[in-house]
Amino acid sequence: MPELPEVEVSKLGISLHLTNKIITDLIVRTPKLRWDIPTGQLKLLIGQKINAISRRAKYLVIETDRGDIIIHLGMSGSLRVIDSEVELKKHDHFDLVVGDKVLRLNDPRRFGALLFAEPGQQHSVFAKLGPEPLTDDFTAEHLVAMCLKRKAVIKQVIMDNPVVVGVGNIYANEALFLAQIDPRTPANQVSVAQLTELVSVIKIVLEAAIKQGGTTLKDFSQTDGKPGYFAQSLNVYGRGGLACLHCQTILEQVKIGQRATVYCPKCQK
Repeated sequence: MPELPEVEVSKLGISLHLTNKIITDLIVRTPKLRWDIPTGQLKLLIGQKINAISRRAKYLVIETDRGDIIIHLGMSGSLRVIDSEVELKKHDHFDLVVGDKVLRLNDPRRFGALLFAEPGQQHSVFAKLGPEPLTDDFTAEHLVAMCLKRKAVIKQVIMDNPVVVGVGNIYANEALFLAQIDPRTPANQVSVAQLTELVSVIKIVLEAAIKQGGTTLKDFSQTDGKPGYFAQSLNVYGRGGLACLHCQTILEQVKIGQRATVYCPKCQK
């Protein structure tokens, strides 16, 4: 599943090709992904210049003077910028055409989204989102306040979008390991010092992943690539039953909120 770093790299990758370009056509091949696609509203953007491409949580926003296209990659979505003549593949649901190039959305599981926002208006999908983790709005004070009365375990809390956006399963595992916090600990029992460290580590982990993903930017113009996904150096995620890279203790794996959670019983207290 694409997480925040993958979506940020997707934003950087497609921005290189689309910013300041004119939308010459919009082709919707599937009427519904996660929600109905507002084809009529999207067609209003033909002839508009793409002013910028931004990201909010795991949503990409293609901004024009007449409105915004909002894209979510869901669990299996990916974007490529390719020649318009490139043959369609199975699950190619949408093309944004800019001259002889297209931004093509492929989503095998159809859990993604393609939405429209009126100029200057916030779409309802953004209404309850918390701060971006890589901004100054995500502070230790904020996380302490969010955890103060929360009995849910700390891993679930940092994955809750109203608390902070974009900390998905992979990076929640990694951040809690580096902050030496047991993911099963109730949030209101994590110390202020630990939460302060956790905020810092979340930023470091996400920034490192984005930097690592930057090596794949060229893939956004390749027809056979898998843009938005990249190799990662992980300490615990996907390593249940293997030795901890720090202390050699066998990593344990449990399910928290139906998600695989791996931790070191010695390093994380």
